[in-house]
Amino acid sequence: MENYHLTHEDGKYKLTKENGERASKVFESNKDEAIKSSKDFIQNQGGGSLKIHKNDGGFQEERTYPRANDPKKSKG
Repeated sequence: MENYHLTHEDGKYKLTKENGERASKVFESNKDEAIKSSKDFIQNQGGGSLKIHKNDGGFQEERTYPRANDPKKSKG
């Protein structure tokens, strides 16, 4: 499963594959729209994990798409 990170930088949200150097997608919308668009992108890639970061850089939450791929033994 691929892991992606959604971060905020320079007034934009960037979706980057884990250990990637460049953003896969850049969103100039608000955070909710960036999360929705990231979800659609990840599902079109065959699924994966989205790690959402706070605007200050800290970790907020992790979501798995599609939901059926969520590991059963994880907390939360």
